[in-house]
Amino acid sequence: MTTPASAAGTPAPPRSRSRGALVLARFARNRLALVGIALVIALVLLAYAVPPFLHWTYHDNDFASLDTGPGAAHWFGTTHSGQDLFALTLRGLQKSLVVGLVGGPLTTLIAAVVGASAGYFGGWTDRVLMWFLDLMLVIPAFLLLAVLSPAFQHGTWLFFVILLAAFGWMITGRVVRSMTQTLREREYVLAARYMGVHPLVVIFRHILPNAASILIIDATVQVGAIVLGETSLSYFGFGIQAPDVSLGTLIAAGTPDANTSPWLFFFPAAFLVLIGLSVAFIGDGLRDAFDPTARGAKSRRRARPGTPRSRHARAGRVPRRKPTAAVVPAAATQEGVTP
Repeated sequence: MTTPASAAGTPAPPRSRSRGALVLARFARNRLALVGIALVIALVLLAYAVPPFLHWTYHDNDFASLDTGPGAAHWFGTTHSGQDLFALTLRGLQKSLVVGLVGGPLTTLIAAVVGASAGYFGGWTDRVLMWFLDLMLVIPAFLLLAVLSPAFQHGTWLFFVILLAAFGWMITGRVVRSMTQTLREREYVLAARYMGVHPLVVIFRHILPNAASILIIDATVQVGAIVLGETSLSYFGFGIQAPDVSLGTLIAAGTPDANTSPWLFFFPAAFLVLIGLSVAFIGDGLRDAFDPTARGAKSRRRARPGTPRSRHARAGRVPRRKPTAAVVPAAATQEGVTP
């Protein structure tokens, strides 16, 4: 016989959200992270959607306007040779966005794979990888990049990004190795190993997500480091070559004229700062989203409407309780016993 309670049915228990849904929900609560995404989208649209509608391209010369300041004809002014700085900046923004947003995460990925593999497997794998890491630390990266970059000048410039990423992962690799040596002794990692889970699955599913905070911070730092590395190499003629430009080459070209023609330096530098800020905002949001203990990952508790708050609570103080008098048993009082 069916009871009314069973006929009505009991409410189903709430479904637990997946890790991806929790991370997305925490990330969506971070306003600065959303601002960072909006800035990156705006920069990408500005770099790739606006140039086809401009009157001047980045390789055109206006010989009637040589080294002129910002105006109606040239919004960012012109260079000494009459090139439109706005078109040049957008072209440089295209290159720097790809160089930074591809080279930075690629550097962190190399560090994560090498460091986690060395820390998880140990033994000869750890010794060989750490020997290779120490060798890369000893090699002067800037000189080696200066020697190797001319060999790739006639090919795609993406090889240049790979070269920059190949010489910037060593310090983070050591940090990830140390964290992996601690994480591999955790219960969930040991349980996955005893169940016969493939080591690469254990690394990418259990170890690297628990090191996500340091990896995300490193990826955001590496974006700026890759762009600055490209700037330094381009300044000495080993980076992106003319007639192509990047924000690094524009900043290097405008640095000597920063006092006399400040627009040649400050406009490209402002876009470089915007890239760094937007990536930093996104990195902070991702770090808080992946790390449940982070301050930004915790939802703010709102006070219930109508609940009175004392002056101590408003001031952020905890009131000190007064000592209460001891209760004397009635029998002891009657017999004259002093408590």
